[in-house]
Amino acid sequence: MSQIGKPPGDDTLIRHGCDAAPCPPSSKPWVLAAAIIGSSMAFIDGTVVNVALPAIQRDLQATAFQAQWVVESYALFLAALLLVGGSLGDLFGRRRIFALGVVLFALASVGCALAGSVQQLILARAVQGIGGALLVPGSLALISANFAEKERGRAIGTWSGASGITAAIGPVLGGFLVDHYSWIWAFLVNVPMALAVLWIVWRHVPESRGSAAGSGLDAWGALLATAALGGIVYAFIEAPTQGWGSAAVLAALAVGIVASLVFVQVERRVAAPMLPLKLLRMGNFGGANLLTLLLYAALGGGLYFFPLNLIQVQGYSATVAGAALLPFILIMFALSGWAGQLVDRFGSRLPLVVGPTIAAAGFALFAVPGVGVNYWTAFFPAVVVLGFGMTVTVAPLTTTVMNAVGPESAGVASGVNNAVSRAASVLAIAVFGVVMASVFDAALADGLRDAGASAQASSFLQDQRSKLAGAELPPGVDAATAAALKGAVAASFVAGFRWVMLICAALALLSALSAWLMIGKGPSREGVPVAAPR
Repeated sequence: MSQIGKPPGDDTLIRHGCDAAPCPPSSKPWVLAAAIIGSSMAFIDGTVVNVALPAIQRDLQATAFQAQWVVESYALFLAALLLVGGSLGDLFGRRRIFALGVVLFALASVGCALAGSVQQLILARAVQGIGGALLVPGSLALISANFAEKERGRAIGTWSGASGITAAIGPVLGGFLVDHYSWIWAFLVNVPMALAVLWIVWRHVPESRGSAAGSGLDAWGALLATAALGGIVYAFIEAPTQGWGSAAVLAALAVGIVASLVFVQVERRVAAPMLPLKLLRMGNFGGANLLTLLLYAALGGGLYFFPLNLIQVQGYSATVAGAALLPFILIMFALSGWAGQLVDRFGSRLPLVVGPTIAAAGFALFAVPGVGVNYWTAFFPAVVVLGFGMTVTVAPLTTTVMNAVGPESAGVASGVNNAVSRAASVLAIAVFGVVMASVFDAALADGLRDAGASAQASSFLQDQRSKLAGAELPPGVDAATAAALKGAVAASFVAGFRWVMLICAALALLSALSAWLMIGKGPSREGVPVAAPR
């Protein structure tokens, strides 16, 4: 559940993405249907896979770090190529690029289902991420390209409502498929949706291009962004198994850092940058994106481990784990209209300080439960508090980003903010994996010693450390010993989970501090030229 529902800025991307092209009135419902179903594929995939991870890890005999790559390979390419995916639609046709993204996403989903090893699954997920980078901005661009500005409000409302429903039922559906059939159906569910979208696109969606046609692509920016994220993520995911002194880890970290620095230099000089750095000089825009980076790192990184805790430690089914965040989604859906009025009543700063502070309390509550707890008394309060905190934050955050640069550049600004939220999640999952592994290893050593485990049992479980809570027990042990060893593994995971959630709480508080210090201060947007929106 590294991405819960819509990331910030999606609605703004639709509203300010581009000028509408002529579209027959009879085609508009079909365009909206294609956008809804297409974006739903990505929303479902972003939440279902985490619920399926324990089954994937068990069936493919994967380590916890390989399971991380199943999520990260997809999210990495999606985050790094998202902005370029939107530009490709402007250049070569939004309908064409959107359809290409759907085809690539569907074929990669079939590849995921057919994967016979975790390495094959990771590769298929990477291809799926490339398809998502074409599909996600393409689905939003279809709405802005085919609905005039005065019609977009209703279209956005319909799309947002459908997205909320998708976000709610997706994890539950995925959990049901995992429990009653197989994890492969969590990927194959994309195929009929893709076929429906392609039929609608072929029959009813007109082609359109953007004013960016002929301006070229920031190919170097996309390549460097991918190398930067990929190098850093590789280093943090592989460090627990290979060690920080490993040549591969050090080389990957060096590639990531160097690529990040070169990326900044390239973006300063390229004619049409994917990240217009001059935007970051604006106090509100820079503050909003720092807040996004910190808060969505906490949200994506922390909630990655939540389903693993529920399934592998607490013993819940995948269906129940998929439903565990329903209160979060329903709160955001039900109170989104109220939250949208907060900026008008209180300004930007107060909601962006209060919301993350409430979210920090929610993360702290996640750190309280131990092993064998009841969801309603242990995790439900944390989910509700976190959901309310994010509700107070998201709508004012999007409004702040939009107002920081003005309507002429709101499209590109919201696109940047959207990409920042996804990149934050990618980086956080990798970094938190190191924290989890370090705490788990230390706690497991203590737990085995306290349980009086034999040297053979301890050695066996030490070799299983890379599977974290998915570790298998030594064969041939009696029931009492098995229960003691299982308890030690579960307690070790909970110890790591608590550290992760407390770090998430600290990140949320830092995001509130960034809003207090930066929102409403700094240079205004006047006199600061930016790239034209897509």
